[in-house]
Amino acid sequence: MAGPDIITMGCRLNIAESEAIRDMAQGQDDLIVVNSCAVTAEAVRQTRQAIRRARRERPDARILVTGCAAQTEPQTFAAMAEVDGVIGNREKMEAETYLPSSQRELGSLFSTPHEGSEMPALADAALRVAGMTEKVKVSDIMAVRDTAPHMASAFSDHARAFLEVQNGCDHRCTFCIIPYGRGNSRSVPAGAVIEKAKELVDAGYQEIVLTGVDVTSYGPDLPGSPSLGLLIERILKGVPDLPRLRLSSIDSVEIDERLFDLIAHEPRMMPHLHLSLQAGDDMILKRMKRRHGRADAIAIVQRVKAARPDISIGADIIAGFPTEDDAMFAGSLALIDECDIVHGHIFPYSPRIGTPAARMPQVDRATIKARAARLRDACATRRDGWLRSLIGSTQSVLVERNGLTGHAENFAPVRFASAQPPSSIVRATITGLEKDALIAQEAA
Repeated sequence: MAGPDIITMGCRLNIAESEAIRDMAQGQDDLIVVNSCAVTAEAVRQTRQAIRRARRERPDARILVTGCAAQTEPQTFAAMAEVDGVIGNREKMEAETYLPSSQRELGSLFSTPHEGSEMPALADAALRVAGMTEKVKVSDIMAVRDTAPHMASAFSDHARAFLEVQNGCDHRCTFCIIPYGRGNSRSVPAGAVIEKAKELVDAGYQEIVLTGVDVTSYGPDLPGSPSLGLLIERILKGVPDLPRLRLSSIDSVEIDERLFDLIAHEPRMMPHLHLSLQAGDDMILKRMKRRHGRADAIAIVQRVKAARPDISIGADIIAGFPTEDDAMFAGSLALIDECDIVHGHIFPYSPRIGTPAARMPQVDRATIKARAARLRDACATRRDGWLRSLIGSTQSVLVERNGLTGHAENFAPVRFASAQPPSSIVRATITGLEKDALIAQEAA
Protein backbone atom coordinates (compact mmCIF):
# COMPACT_ATOMS: atom_id res chain seq x y z
CA MET A 1 0.00 0.00 0.00
CA ALA A 2 1.40 3.41 -0.95
CA GLY A 3 2.34 5.83 1.76
CA PRO A 4 3.57 9.37 2.31
CA ASP A 5 6.99 10.86 1.72
CA ILE A 6 8.58 11.70 5.08
CA ILE A 7 11.38 14.27 5.29
CA THR A 8 13.10 13.99 8.66
CA MET A 9 15.32 16.70 10.11
CA GLY A 10 17.35 16.50 13.30
CA CYS A 11 17.58 13.87 16.00
CA ARG A 12 17.10 10.14 16.37
CA LEU A 13 13.85 10.79 18.20
CA ASN A 14 12.51 12.42 15.06
CA ILE A 15 13.67 9.40 13.04
CA ALA A 16 11.67 7.11 15.32
CA GLU A 17 8.58 9.30 15.25
CA SER A 18 8.75 9.67 11.47
CA GLU A 19 8.34 5.92 11.16
CA ALA A 20 5.28 6.05 13.40
CA ILE A 21 3.88 8.79 11.14
CA ARG A 22 4.58 6.62 8.10
CA ASP A 23 2.53 3.82 9.64
CA MET A 24 -0.37 6.12 10.55
CA ALA A 25 -0.46 7.74 7.12
CA GLN A 26 -0.35 4.58 5.01
CA GLY A 27 -2.30 5.05 1.80
CA GLN A 28 -1.79 8.82 1.71
CA ASP A 29 0.47 8.80 -1.33
CA ASP A 30 -0.29 12.45 -2.12
CA LEU A 31 1.19 13.54 1.22
CA ILE A 32 4.59 14.93 2.21
CA VAL A 33 5.31 15.30 5.93
CA VAL A 34 8.28 17.43 6.96
CA ASN A 35 9.34 16.53 10.52
CA SER A 36 11.30 19.61 11.55
CA CYS A 37 14.10 20.42 13.99
CA ALA A 38 14.45 23.57 16.10
CA VAL A 39 17.76 22.99 17.86
CA THR A 40 19.49 25.80 15.93
CA ALA A 41 18.50 28.60 13.59
CA GLU A 42 20.36 26.71 10.86
CA ALA A 43 18.13 23.66 11.43
CA VAL A 44 15.05 25.85 10.92
CA ARG A 45 16.57 27.33 7.76
CA GLN A 46 17.29 23.86 6.39
CA THR A 47 13.70 22.85 7.15
CA ARG A 48 12.41 25.77 5.08
CA GLN A 49 14.75 24.77 2.25
CA ALA A 50 13.48 21.18 2.38
CA ILE A 51 9.87 22.40 2.15
CA ARG A 52 10.57 24.55 -0.91
CA ARG A 53 12.45 21.73 -2.59
CA ALA A 54 9.62 19.29 -1.88
CA ARG A 55 7.08 21.67 -3.44
CA ARG A 56 9.20 22.10 -6.56
CA GLU A 57 9.55 18.35 -6.98
CA ARG A 58 5.89 17.54 -6.21
CA PRO A 59 3.72 20.57 -6.95
CA ASP A 60 0.44 18.70 -6.42
CA ALA A 61 1.26 17.09 -3.07
CA ARG A 62 -0.16 18.07 0.32
CA ILE A 63 2.67 19.32 2.55
CA LEU A 64 2.29 19.17 6.32
CA VAL A 65 5.03 20.48 8.60
CA THR A 66 5.46 19.10 12.10
CA GLY A 67 8.20 18.62 14.70
CA CYS A 68 9.91 20.99 17.11
CA ALA A 69 10.27 23.96 14.76
CA ALA A 70 6.59 23.71 13.86
CA GLN A 71 5.76 23.60 17.58
CA THR A 72 7.89 26.58 18.61
CA GLU A 73 7.39 28.89 15.62
CA PRO A 74 4.31 27.77 13.69
CA GLN A 75 3.92 31.25 12.18
CA THR A 76 7.17 30.76 10.23
CA PHE A 77 5.77 27.78 8.36
CA ALA A 78 2.14 28.90 8.17
CA ALA A 79 3.40 31.93 6.26
CA MET A 80 4.99 29.74 3.57
CA ALA A 81 2.85 29.38 0.46
CA GLU A 82 4.23 25.86 -0.03
CA VAL A 83 2.74 24.63 3.27
CA ASP A 84 -0.80 23.25 3.57
CA GLY A 85 -0.79 22.70 7.33
CA VAL A 86 1.33 23.04 10.47
CA ILE A 87 1.08 20.26 13.07
CA GLY A 88 2.32 20.32 16.67
CA ASN A 89 4.34 17.60 18.33
CA ARG A 90 1.28 16.25 20.12
CA GLU A 91 -0.98 16.38 17.09
CA LYS A 92 1.52 14.65 14.82
CA MET A 93 0.79 11.39 16.61
CA GLU A 94 -2.94 11.52 15.86
CA ALA A 95 -3.73 9.43 12.77
CA GLU A 96 -6.63 11.70 11.77
CA THR A 97 -4.13 14.51 11.18
CA TYR A 98 -2.98 12.93 7.94
CA LEU A 99 -6.35 12.29 6.37
CA PRO A 100 -7.47 14.59 3.52
CA SER A 101 -9.98 17.21 4.66
CA SER A 102 -12.81 15.32 2.92
CA GLN A 103 -12.22 12.35 5.25
CA ARG A 104 -11.84 14.28 8.51
CA GLU A 105 -14.58 15.25 10.90
CA LEU A 106 -15.53 18.82 10.06
CA GLY A 107 -13.65 21.30 12.21
CA SER A 108 -11.46 18.69 13.87
CA LEU A 109 -8.16 20.01 12.55
CA PHE A 110 -6.75 23.31 11.31
CA SER A 111 -9.63 25.22 12.82
CA THR A 112 -8.64 26.13 16.38
CA PRO A 113 -5.69 28.21 17.51
CA HIS A 114 -3.35 26.58 19.95
CA GLU A 115 -3.41 27.41 23.63
CA GLY A 116 -0.49 29.15 25.16
CA SER A 117 2.34 28.58 27.47
CA GLU A 118 5.02 31.21 26.90
CA MET A 119 6.31 30.12 23.50
CA PRO A 120 2.99 29.10 21.90
CA ALA A 121 1.45 32.38 23.08
CA LEU A 122 4.06 34.39 21.20
CA ALA A 123 3.47 32.34 18.08
CA ASP A 124 -0.30 32.53 18.47
CA ALA A 125 -0.23 36.32 18.51
CA ALA A 126 1.72 36.35 15.23
CA LEU A 127 -0.69 33.88 13.68
CA ARG A 128 -3.74 35.91 14.67
CA VAL A 129 -2.28 39.11 13.28
CA ALA A 130 -1.48 37.38 10.00
CA GLY A 131 -4.83 35.60 9.87
CA MET A 132 -3.19 32.19 9.52
CA THR A 133 -4.69 30.18 12.38
CA GLU A 134 -6.74 28.04 9.96
CA LYS A 135 -3.53 26.37 8.74
CA VAL A 136 -2.30 25.48 12.23
CA LYS A 137 -3.00 22.73 14.76
CA VAL A 138 -0.48 23.27 17.56
CA SER A 139 -1.62 22.83 21.16
CA ASP A 140 0.12 23.69 24.41
CA ILE A 141 2.86 21.05 24.67
CA MET A 142 3.47 21.96 28.33
CA ALA A 143 0.01 20.63 29.16
CA VAL A 144 0.86 17.13 27.92
CA ARG A 145 1.26 14.71 30.81
CA ASP A 146 0.39 11.37 29.27
CA THR A 147 2.65 9.04 27.32
CA ALA A 148 1.11 8.21 23.98
CA PRO A 149 1.36 4.64 22.67
CA HIS A 150 3.50 5.76 19.71
CA MET A 151 6.40 6.33 22.06
CA ALA A 152 6.92 2.60 22.31
CA SER A 153 6.10 1.69 18.74
CA ALA A 154 8.34 3.68 16.39
CA PHE A 155 11.35 2.28 14.57
CA SER A 156 13.57 3.21 11.66
CA ASP A 157 14.09 1.58 8.29
CA HIS A 158 17.79 1.07 8.99
CA ALA A 159 19.44 -2.10 10.25
CA ARG A 160 19.08 -0.83 13.81
CA ALA A 161 15.82 0.28 15.35
CA PHE A 162 15.21 3.47 17.32
CA LEU A 163 12.91 2.89 20.28
CA GLU A 164 11.49 5.97 21.99
CA VAL A 165 11.32 5.48 25.76
CA GLN A 166 11.07 9.10 26.91
CA ASN A 167 10.02 12.50 25.62
CA GLY A 168 10.25 16.08 26.81
CA CYS A 169 12.64 17.74 29.26
CA ASP A 170 12.27 19.23 32.74
CA HIS A 171 15.53 21.19 32.56
CA ARG A 172 15.87 24.69 31.17
CA CYS A 173 19.32 25.16 29.68
CA THR A 174 19.56 28.82 28.74
CA PHE A 175 20.34 28.15 25.06
CA CYS A 176 17.72 25.48 24.43
CA ILE A 177 14.32 25.87 22.78
CA ILE A 178 13.55 22.14 22.77
CA PRO A 179 11.50 21.97 26.03
CA TYR A 180 9.06 24.37 24.38
CA GLY A 181 8.87 22.01 21.42
CA ARG A 182 8.64 18.77 23.38
CA GLY A 183 7.08 19.70 26.73
CA ASN A 184 7.97 18.29 30.13
CA SER A 185 9.60 14.92 30.66
CA ARG A 186 7.42 11.83 30.45
CA SER A 187 8.37 8.18 30.24
CA VAL A 188 7.07 5.06 28.52
CA PRO A 189 6.17 2.25 30.96
CA ALA A 190 8.70 -0.58 30.90
CA GLY A 191 6.12 -3.18 29.88
CA ALA A 192 5.30 -1.29 26.69
CA VAL A 193 8.99 -0.82 25.91
CA ILE A 194 9.74 -4.52 26.38
CA GLU A 195 6.81 -5.60 24.23
CA LYS A 196 7.93 -3.34 21.41
CA ALA A 197 11.53 -4.51 21.76
CA LYS A 198 10.31 -8.10 21.36
CA GLU A 199 8.40 -7.13 18.21
CA LEU A 200 11.48 -5.46 16.78
CA VAL A 201 13.67 -8.50 17.44
CA ASP A 202 11.02 -10.78 15.94
CA ALA A 203 11.04 -8.50 12.88
CA GLY A 204 14.77 -9.10 12.45
CA TYR A 205 16.36 -6.11 14.15
CA GLN A 206 19.54 -7.05 15.99
CA GLU A 207 20.27 -3.66 17.53
CA ILE A 208 17.96 -1.26 19.34
CA VAL A 209 18.84 2.34 20.19
CA LEU A 210 16.95 3.79 23.15
CA THR A 211 16.02 7.38 22.33
CA GLY A 212 14.40 10.38 23.95
CA VAL A 213 14.90 14.08 24.53
CA ASP A 214 16.54 13.50 27.93
CA VAL A 215 16.84 9.73 28.14
CA THR A 216 18.64 9.63 31.49
CA SER A 217 15.69 11.42 33.13
CA TYR A 218 13.60 8.31 32.47
CA GLY A 219 11.26 7.12 35.20
CA PRO A 220 10.33 9.66 37.93
CA ASP A 221 6.88 10.17 36.44
CA LEU A 222 6.11 6.42 36.53
CA PRO A 223 4.91 4.37 39.53
CA GLY A 224 7.86 3.42 41.70
CA SER A 225 10.15 5.93 39.91
CA PRO A 226 12.20 3.36 37.96
CA SER A 227 15.56 4.53 36.59
CA LEU A 228 16.99 4.17 33.09
CA GLY A 229 19.35 1.52 34.43
CA LEU A 230 16.45 -0.52 35.75
CA LEU A 231 14.65 -0.20 32.41
CA ILE A 232 17.74 -1.49 30.60
CA GLU A 233 18.03 -4.44 32.98
CA ARG A 234 14.39 -5.31 32.33
CA ILE A 235 14.86 -5.06 28.56
CA LEU A 236 17.93 -7.32 28.60
CA LYS A 237 16.14 -9.87 30.78
CA GLY A 238 12.81 -9.67 28.95
CA VAL A 239 14.29 -9.78 25.45
CA PRO A 240 17.09 -12.37 25.69
CA ASP A 241 17.42 -12.67 21.89
CA LEU A 242 18.38 -9.00 21.48
CA PRO A 243 22.14 -9.00 20.73
CA ARG A 244 22.86 -5.26 20.88
CA LEU A 245 21.44 -2.36 22.88
CA ARG A 246 22.70 1.20 22.43
CA LEU A 247 21.93 4.55 24.06
CA SER A 248 21.39 7.81 22.23
CA SER A 249 22.76 11.04 23.70
CA ILE A 250 22.71 11.11 27.51
CA ASP A 251 23.45 13.60 30.27
CA SER A 252 26.64 12.58 32.08
CA VAL A 253 25.50 13.98 35.42
CA GLU A 254 22.57 11.53 35.46
CA ILE A 255 24.67 8.36 35.15
CA ASP A 256 23.97 6.62 38.44
CA GLU A 257 25.75 3.50 39.71
CA ARG A 258 23.25 1.10 38.17
CA LEU A 259 23.56 2.66 34.73
CA PHE A 260 27.35 2.96 35.05
CA ASP A 261 27.66 -0.74 35.84
CA LEU A 262 25.67 -1.63 32.71
CA ILE A 263 27.69 0.72 30.49
CA ALA A 264 30.97 -0.56 31.91
CA HIS A 265 30.33 -4.30 32.15
CA GLU A 266 27.26 -5.49 30.19
CA PRO A 267 28.44 -7.06 26.89
CA ARG A 268 25.08 -6.51 25.18
CA MET A 269 25.34 -2.78 25.89
CA MET A 270 27.39 -1.33 23.06
CA PRO A 271 30.72 0.34 24.01
CA HIS A 272 29.70 3.75 22.73
CA LEU A 273 28.68 6.69 24.87
CA HIS A 274 27.44 10.01 23.50
CA LEU A 275 27.45 12.74 26.14
CA SER A 276 25.70 16.09 26.22
CA LEU A 277 28.75 18.10 27.37
CA GLN A 278 28.13 21.40 25.50
CA ALA A 279 31.23 23.25 26.78
CA GLY A 280 34.56 22.82 28.53
CA ASP A 281 34.58 25.96 30.68
CA ASP A 282 32.93 26.16 34.09
CA MET A 283 31.67 29.73 33.72
CA ILE A 284 30.11 28.98 30.34
CA LEU A 285 28.53 25.81 31.74
CA LYS A 286 27.08 27.87 34.60
CA ARG A 287 25.70 30.45 32.16
CA MET A 288 24.24 27.61 30.11
CA LYS A 289 22.57 26.39 33.33
CA ARG A 290 24.15 22.97 32.91
CA ARG A 291 24.30 20.71 35.96
CA HIS A 292 27.89 19.50 35.58
CA GLY A 293 31.31 21.10 35.67
CA ARG A 294 34.33 20.55 33.48
CA ALA A 295 35.95 18.23 36.01
CA ASP A 296 32.77 16.15 36.22
CA ALA A 297 32.84 15.49 32.47
CA ILE A 298 36.48 14.44 32.49
CA ALA A 299 35.99 12.27 35.57
CA ILE A 300 33.07 10.24 34.18
CA VAL A 301 34.93 9.59 30.92
CA GLN A 302 38.08 8.51 32.74
CA ARG A 303 36.06 6.22 35.00
CA VAL A 304 34.15 4.60 32.13
CA LYS A 305 37.27 4.11 30.01
CA ALA A 306 39.15 2.61 32.96
CA ALA A 307 36.36 0.03 33.34
CA ARG A 308 35.84 -0.54 29.60
CA PRO A 309 38.88 0.59 27.57
CA ASP A 310 37.28 -0.14 24.17
CA ILE A 311 34.41 2.30 24.71
CA SER A 312 34.21 5.21 22.26
CA ILE A 313 33.11 8.66 23.37
CA GLY A 314 30.92 11.10 21.49
CA ALA A 315 29.83 14.54 22.63
CA ASP A 316 27.78 17.59 21.73
CA ILE A 317 29.76 20.85 22.00
CA ILE A 318 28.53 24.38 21.29
CA ALA A 319 30.94 26.90 19.77
CA GLY A 320 30.59 30.59 20.56
CA PHE A 321 28.08 30.61 23.39
CA PRO A 322 27.37 34.20 24.55
CA THR A 323 30.26 35.75 26.57
CA GLU A 324 32.68 33.00 25.49
CA ASP A 325 36.18 34.51 25.26
CA ASP A 326 39.36 32.92 23.91
CA ALA A 327 40.31 31.31 27.22
CA MET A 328 36.83 29.84 27.67
CA PHE A 329 36.90 28.48 24.13
CA ALA A 330 40.32 26.95 24.79
CA GLY A 331 38.71 24.91 27.56
CA SER A 332 36.23 23.40 25.12
CA LEU A 333 38.96 22.75 22.57
CA ALA A 334 41.11 20.95 25.15
CA LEU A 335 38.12 18.88 26.28
CA ILE A 336 38.21 16.96 22.98
CA ASP A 337 41.56 15.42 23.90
CA GLU A 338 40.90 15.18 27.63
CA CYS A 339 37.65 13.25 27.05
CA ASP A 340 38.96 11.37 23.97
CA ILE A 341 36.01 12.55 21.87
CA VAL A 342 35.94 10.61 18.58
CA HIS A 343 32.28 11.19 17.67
CA GLY A 344 32.02 14.97 17.91
CA HIS A 345 28.82 16.88 17.14
CA ILE A 346 29.75 20.56 16.92
CA PHE A 347 27.04 23.21 16.95
CA PRO A 348 27.78 26.87 16.20
CA TYR A 349 25.72 28.82 18.72
CA SER A 350 22.68 30.57 17.30
CA PRO A 351 20.23 32.57 19.44
CA ARG A 352 16.74 31.13 19.77
CA ILE A 353 14.07 33.76 20.46
CA GLY A 354 12.57 33.35 23.93
CA THR A 355 15.62 31.71 25.52
CA PRO A 356 17.71 33.50 28.20
CA ALA A 357 20.93 33.07 26.21
CA ALA A 358 19.49 35.14 23.36
CA ARG A 359 19.50 38.13 25.73
CA MET A 360 23.15 37.67 26.76
CA PRO A 361 26.08 39.50 25.10
CA GLN A 362 26.62 37.68 21.81
CA VAL A 363 29.86 36.52 20.18
CA ASP A 364 30.20 37.77 16.61
CA ARG A 365 29.26 35.31 13.88
CA ALA A 366 32.70 35.18 12.25
CA THR A 367 34.31 34.20 15.55
CA ILE A 368 31.65 31.54 16.16
CA LYS A 369 32.21 30.08 12.70
CA ALA A 370 35.99 30.01 13.19
CA ARG A 371 35.72 28.36 16.60
CA ALA A 372 33.31 25.73 15.28
CA ALA A 373 35.77 24.92 12.49
CA ARG A 374 38.62 24.52 15.00
CA LEU A 375 36.50 22.20 17.14
CA ARG A 376 35.56 20.11 14.10
CA ASP A 377 39.20 19.90 13.01
CA ALA A 378 40.25 18.76 16.49
CA CYS A 379 37.50 16.11 16.53
CA ALA A 380 38.52 14.94 13.04
CA THR A 381 42.15 14.57 14.11
CA ARG A 382 41.19 12.62 17.21
CA ARG A 383 38.79 10.45 15.20
CA ASP A 384 41.34 9.70 12.50
CA GLY A 385 43.86 8.49 15.07
CA TRP A 386 41.23 6.33 16.73
CA LEU A 387 40.09 4.74 13.46
CA ARG A 388 43.70 4.03 12.44
CA SER A 389 44.26 2.32 15.79
CA LEU A 390 41.54 -0.20 14.86
CA ILE A 391 43.33 -1.40 11.70
CA GLY A 392 44.28 -5.04 12.17
CA SER A 393 41.59 -5.64 14.79
CA THR A 394 38.54 -7.88 14.51
CA GLN A 395 35.21 -6.12 14.98
CA SER A 396 31.61 -7.25 15.32
CA VAL A 397 29.75 -5.26 12.65
CA LEU A 398 26.03 -4.77 12.14
CA VAL A 399 25.53 -4.72 8.37
CA GLU A 400 23.24 -2.05 6.93
CA ARG A 401 20.52 -2.97 4.47
CA ASN A 402 22.72 -2.18 1.48
CA GLY A 403 24.98 -5.08 2.49
CA LEU A 404 28.14 -3.02 1.98
CA THR A 405 28.38 -0.78 5.04
CA GLY A 406 27.81 -1.09 8.74
CA HIS A 407 28.86 -0.03 12.22
CA ALA A 408 31.07 -1.79 14.74
CA GLU A 409 29.99 -2.07 18.36
CA ASN A 410 31.94 1.13 19.13
CA PHE A 411 30.02 2.84 16.30
CA ALA A 412 33.01 3.04 13.99
CA PRO A 413 31.77 3.19 10.38
CA VAL A 414 32.75 0.14 8.32
CA ARG A 415 32.75 -0.55 4.58
CA PHE A 416 33.03 -4.15 3.36
CA ALA A 417 35.20 -5.28 0.47
CA SER A 418 32.34 -7.55 -0.65
CA ALA A 419 28.61 -7.64 0.06
CA GLN A 420 27.42 -9.17 3.33
CA PRO A 421 23.95 -10.38 4.38
CA PRO A 422 21.91 -7.24 5.18
CA SER A 423 20.96 -6.69 8.84
CA SER A 424 23.34 -9.45 9.96
CA ILE A 425 26.12 -9.21 12.54
CA VAL A 426 29.44 -10.14 10.96
CA ARG A 427 32.86 -10.73 12.52
CA ALA A 428 35.15 -8.69 10.33
CA THR A 429 38.88 -8.04 10.08
CA ILE A 430 39.76 -4.37 9.64
CA THR A 431 42.29 -4.01 6.82
CA GLY A 432 42.47 -0.27 6.23
CA LEU A 433 40.92 3.19 6.39
CA GLU A 434 39.44 5.13 3.50
CA LYS A 435 37.40 8.35 3.57
CA ASP A 436 36.57 8.15 7.29
CA ALA A 437 35.40 4.52 7.08
CA LEU A 438 37.18 1.35 8.09
CA ILE A 439 37.69 -1.20 5.29
CA ALA A 440 36.82 -4.74 6.34
CA GLN A 441 36.58 -8.27 5.11
CA GLU A 442 34.75 -11.11 6.78
CA ALA A 443 36.98 -12.78 9.36
CA ALA A 444 38.14 -16.29 8.59
